[in-house]
Amino acid sequence: MQNKSVSLEYVGSDIAVVTMQDKVSKNAFSEELIDGLTSAFESIEYEGNCKAVILTGYDTYFASGGTIDSLLALHEGRKKFTDFALYELPLKCEVPVIAAMQGHGIGGGFVMGLFADFIVMSQEGVYTTNFMNYGFTPGFGSTYILKKKLGFGLAQEMLMSGGSYRGFELEKRGIPFAVEPRVAVMPRAMKIATSLSEKPRRSLKILKRHLVDEILMALPEIEEKELVMHKQTFHTQEVKERIETLYGK
Repeated sequence: MQNKSVSLEYVGSDIAVVTMQDKVSKNAFSEELIDGLTSAFESIEYEGNCKAVILTGYDTYFASGGTIDSLLALHEGRKKFTDFALYELPLKCEVPVIAAMQGHGIGGGFVMGLFADFIVMSQEGVYTTNFMNYGFTPGFGSTYILKKKLGFGLAQEMLMSGGSYRGFELEKRGIPFAVEPRVAVMPRAMKIATSLSEKPRRSLKILKRHLVDEILMALPEIEEKELVMHKQTFHTQEVKERIETLYGK
């Protein structure tokens, strides 16, 4: 694959490493990043050999969610979040995906990481579902996956407040994921991937599908409900002004 925003490399034949590196958009969901991620996961499936995938970012950024243009397109009704459902890529990947969230996970970027099978966060990273700060209700399956992965109380707090949390703060709140210093995130992810690579690929695929089947069955209804809320909240002048004023701050 040829894409400046996303690289795909293999460690041996068993571990694929997908790195998001769109430094212009700070790993926001630009068209190039979307195309690159889609191509990377399609390539992994086509190759059909690896047993684990590590999804990571660059420097202090994991993924930053929608671009300002895409948010304004959602506000104007020209697009829906289901048009670029990147969060489904780690979920639907045949083999286990490890989100090595070495940097900030913002909005849909954080949500995408939560759809991975294993999650490693950095102590220094900032993690937020900041949809409500812009005045519109959460999307990207976040109203389901945050409850599923973080528990109802913390999920409700993060979704409704739009607050930002450092990894070490979430660790103190009892999240069920590894939290490491930034420099140790990739080594921890590689350790998990190496352990997975020792298992038969066929068994990994079968067990993963069994474990995520509940999520796959629940998502369509969740997405429809989130789209209904978006119709009620996304298209106001106040939301447009918030996007134009607050984006990137």
